[in-house]
Amino acid sequence: MLRALQIRDMLLIDRLSLEFAPGLNVLTGETGAGKSILLDCLGFVLGWRGRAELVRAGAAQGEVTAEFDLPPGHPARDILADAGIEAEDELILRRVNAADGRKTGWVNDRRVTGEVLRNLSDALVELHGQHDDRGLLNPRGHRTLLDAFAGLDLGPLRAAWSARRKAGQALADAEAALQAARKEEDFLRHAVAELDKMNPQAGEEERLDSERRQMQAAERISSDVHRALEILSGQGAEGAMIDAVRWLEGAAPSAEGRLDAPLESLSRALVELGEATGGIEDALSGMAFDPSTLEATEERLFALRALARKHDVLPDDLVTLSVDLAARLAALDAGEARLDDLNRAVRQAEADYDAAAALISRTRAEAAARLDEAMAAELAPLKMERAVFRTRMEAAEPGPDGRDAVAFTVATNPGAPSGPLDRIASGGELSRFLLALKVCLARGSDTLVMIFDEIDRGVGGATADAVGRRLARLADGAQVLVVTHSPQVAALGSRHFRVSKSVADGMTTSQVEELPAPDRVEEIARMLAGEQVTTAARDAARALLDVQATT
Repeated sequence: MLRALQIRDMLLIDRLSLEFAPGLNVLTGETGAGKSILLDCLGFVLGWRGRAELVRAGAAQGEVTAEFDLPPGHPARDILADAGIEAEDELILRRVNAADGRKTGWVNDRRVTGEVLRNLSDALVELHGQHDDRGLLNPRGHRTLLDAFAGLDLGPLRAAWSARRKAGQALADAEAALQAARKEEDFLRHAVAELDKMNPQAGEEERLDSERRQMQAAERISSDVHRALEILSGQGAEGAMIDAVRWLEGAAPSAEGRLDAPLESLSRALVELGEATGGIEDALSGMAFDPSTLEATEERLFALRALARKHDVLPDDLVTLSVDLAARLAALDAGEARLDDLNRAVRQAEADYDAAAALISRTRAEAAARLDEAMAAELAPLKMERAVFRTRMEAAEPGPDGRDAVAFTVATNPGAPSGPLDRIASGGELSRFLLALKVCLARGSDTLVMIFDEIDRGVGGATADAVGRRLARLADGAQVLVVTHSPQVAALGSRHFRVSKSVADGMTTSQVEELPAPDRVEEIARMLAGEQVTTAARDAARALLDVQATT
């Protein structure tokens, strides 16, 4: 609910503070008094794109503040959350227009863009009038309005649409992957066969390189080791030392002990020489290899390195590459079977969507018939019983909300061609069409503030009374603001504001005041009689207010 509106230095308004109430709030005043200025100012604080020059002449800036009640669950709370603004029970919108055209907006003292204000506007206010392109006259919203009238739950249909899109995307991705795989099929088959034949192992390149270096080193030094062994063993040093020991042992008894120490040293040397000879023999045994083994090792090592260079990877990465290419080849071989499964999933998803969309279409068609009947019942009291309202449904491209295009059309006379509301109906007829449509579509306790701008233009008498009663019905449990020239409508207001204009010191300003009961009589009398308010007009105004109060 719009609780209050404060305006400062905007257009013809110097200072203005208004408080609104639930129910029907009416604004009246003579033509040119400035009633539309209030709507311009409200639209400004809500971020609507309107007049370029709004600041009052001579002022540095203009400012508008609007206060709304925001009960729990109000749609505006989600918009605030998306904007990172904490929602409270009171929502305060403030917007400043500098004289140079710069505009700055705030929501609960948080600086915001005009887009945030416009998003909030869609959840707070609904404007209806002869130039209404944001609400009922906009064909893009007609399907949403019909769905609300029908009480449709589009959740299952949207879920089916999402599943259909996902299934189609999965099929397209699989087809693209299969097509790409087919382009490299020859490469994959050759590479996998080559890698399978090679069968590389983790760490194999390092092991082969080490073995190769060991065999190459053994090949270089084995001849020297053999020669050393020959010099030390057999007829070499070992034999000579044995002969020397034998000769010395024969001479020792006659040497009176002088050869004992040399003999002990030679004995120790023979032991050490035996250990050295055994070690050399062990070394030669360890270095022994089959030359064909070295050749096979080198061939394997060089083949691994060549294959790694071919695929531009490290030799140790050949194992991972082999697994990856084998998996891609397996996917290629299994691709056709997977495509069959995905095609079946797509067909099932399309069937599920078609069933859900067909159900929605039938429900919409039934609701359209009910809406047309309800409109016929509403149009008769508005003196438009010869007009024909039709909800037209046509096939449209499938989407998350179904495959129906919905448009509200009218024919103002029997046999006349039907067409869009804003192209067929005249100004006064259009206003009544919009009012009747809003009455039919109203769901009670509407969270939107409904504003009707001179929707009763061109009607009077019983028709104006019918307009007023429908506005009052809409205001039951909601809030309606109506700019009106009709005394019948004004008399039904739960709160009545009068807009007037005055000139002081050469400056024209507009004022708005809430009227107490006596002043309401005078204002409605003026609306009945014109410039000269007579006693009869005052009596008629009192009678009109009394009648409206008792109905």
